[in-house]
Amino acid sequence: MTQTRSRDAGMTIERQIRFWLIGFAVFALGLFFLRDVLLPFVAGMAIAYLLDPICDRLESWGLSRTLATAVLTAMFLLVTISAALLLAPALAGQLVALIENAPAYAETLRAAATKAFVVIEARVDPDTIAKLQGALAGSAERLAEWAAGLLGGLISGGVALVNLLSLLIITPVVAFYLLRDWDRIVAAIGSWLPRDHAATIRRLAGEVDERLAGFMRGQGLVCLTLGIFYAIALSLADLQFGLIVGLIAGLASFIPFAGAIIGLLLSVGLALVQFDDWVRIAIIAGIFVFGQIAEGNVLTPRLIGERVGLHPVWIMFGLLAGGAVFGFVGLLLAVPATAIIGVGVRFALDRYKDSRIYRGGGGDETAAGP
Repeated sequence: MTQTRSRDAGMTIERQIRFWLIGFAVFALGLFFLRDVLLPFVAGMAIAYLLDPICDRLESWGLSRTLATAVLTAMFLLVTISAALLLAPALAGQLVALIENAPAYAETLRAAATKAFVVIEARVDPDTIAKLQGALAGSAERLAEWAAGLLGGLISGGVALVNLLSLLIITPVVAFYLLRDWDRIVAAIGSWLPRDHAATIRRLAGEVDERLAGFMRGQGLVCLTLGIFYAIALSLADLQFGLIVGLIAGLASFIPFAGAIIGLLLSVGLALVQFDDWVRIAIIAGIFVFGQIAEGNVLTPRLIGERVGLHPVWIMFGLLAGGAVFGFVGLLLAVPATAIIGVGVRFALDRYKDSRIYRGGGGDETAAGP
């Protein structure tokens, strides 16, 4: 009798595992094939998720869910549009100037590279020089091919006018309806959970929510703070296009260390062709060194903290993997996915440490659960 029950339990677990694996495969395939049209819906879901706690607070003050959602959506659109209107003229002016000055900057860099090559040529044997020229030529061709492919991908996949309009028009609508019905959606999903494991799944979902919300809201504030700091500091340092570089560095700071590295390379490259004074170039580099120190020692500990539990290396891997497989939609889904996988791995490790496999023959069997 006991063996029969054990065999039935094993078959039940196998069926559950098979069911969830098939479901995950179908979800991943659907996400892959629909990735070109999912951007406004994923963006709207992210906005609704971030604004839900504020909407709950407004509800506790006596507003209806619909009214609270309308107020929040209107305020979000107002702030976004106002920021765009304030920054658009300056950004457009700097972008036009950058395009106009790009040939002159390229010529300056070419002249500097020629001088450096002359110095190298005087000290290195001809065979090595020939190999270096061949390697540089091949690298230039590959870089041109990569840039052309990237530009074509952006035009066809992410920055086309239709996609941009759909993002601007559909995202607020999706965010409004999801935010209004958020609690009902969560309750409906909760009613679909398998009854035997519902409590465990809810507990794990709560851990994911805590880590994900802490990281996204905290990292968003970090990016905003760094973007404003870099833009103002580079502009005060009289670096042309400092506003563009600062905002790019701030946005890229969502990926740990990427903002400081990208901003440093762009700003120092521009400084080399704009300034002849090494002190000013050092000041530009020092801005990003200071920003990275402030991020690691002040901003991240205070705004995110250790309780989030998402390691920077894990975040970088998730963002790169998500972007490579699903494009920009993958970047938006990467952080939630890494949070879910991280919580799942910790749960699996805890179960493993409570099992006979880890403890040996004298340990207790793992309790039933997902």
